[in-house]
Amino acid sequence: MATHAVVHDEKNENILIGMRDGLSGDFRLCSRSNATVSVFDSNFLVGDGIWEGLRVNCGKVQFAKAHLDRLFQSAKAMAMDLGLTKYDLLSLIHQTVDANNMAESNSIHIRLVVSRGLKSTPYQNPRVNLGLPLIVIIPEYKLADPVAKARGLRLVTSHIRRGTPDVKDEMWNHISKATDIQACIGSNVVGADEALMLDVHGFVKTCNSTNFFIVRDGVVWAPTRAYQMQGITRAMTIKLCRDNGIPVIETDFTLTETYGADEAFCTGTFPSHIPVVEVDGRVIGEFKGLGPVTKKISDLYKKLVEADTGRSREAISAEVSPILSKL
Repeated sequence: MATHAVVHDEKNENILIGMRDGLSGDFRLCSRSNATVSVFDSNFLVGDGIWEGLRVNCGKVQFAKAHLDRLFQSAKAMAMDLGLTKYDLLSLIHQTVDANNMAESNSIHIRLVVSRGLKSTPYQNPRVNLGLPLIVIIPEYKLADPVAKARGLRLVTSHIRRGTPDVKDEMWNHISKATDIQACIGSNVVGADEALMLDVHGFVKTCNSTNFFIVRDGVVWAPTRAYQMQGITRAMTIKLCRDNGIPVIETDFTLTETYGADEAFCTGTFPSHIPVVEVDGRVIGEFKGLGPVTKKISDLYKKLVEADTGRSREAISAEVSPILSKL
């Protein structure tokens, strides 16, 4: 839970949630209590949908292009026509943020959920679907708990493995998170913060909800792309290292090499960079909190976020869909 530990904010009780109806195509804003879906919805019946987690700073979606590219790639892989462009979807996100008067806050997190939509009868085949997908935009005030982040994460290795792309591609941000939830439950049982997951060959891969890195002798080690979650913060971290002279490699590595690491950290859209202080009861390195390499990366990432969200909405929208933004 520490990866997503938040400071409680009562304002979330009165948020407005954006919903694009798949049958009418209408977009509406609903109170939290009135934001409901049908029992015939695809997500509810068969877990058929995709999602994104987004950060919004002062009304601007952080790394909007990367997130919407990932969403639309997952949609294409799932043969799901969203019925709108990336530019249109970003506009709906902006409408939702503005309706909640969130344009001045830098602690907004959005869960963007896309269901394949309404079905005529409970059945998995998309041929019984009616209309377009349902789109739900849930904005909340979410400030990461500084105490949890400073304490760092205690991980435990799960027996649940990251799967092969011919079964359920880990690159999909798919609603069906059964394997991750099982790994998470296992970590809860033993009192850890998150589960560390291996691939089918026994190499270290990710946590159940975040990407994972270690640092050895000043070099950042990132697990390879095989069996890997398509993390936006993971990709940004690797690029930041390469652009700023921090040695980084993508490689297979073992639990033994993890236990002997000087530093370890997890990345994700919500927590950004959070240190790992213990894996399977083994203390990682000698640093309490962020080690020097992790801190340098974290500081560089903060500057990157500031530069990205310091632009105008128009500039961000143009990057998301440069052709449509000029029409």
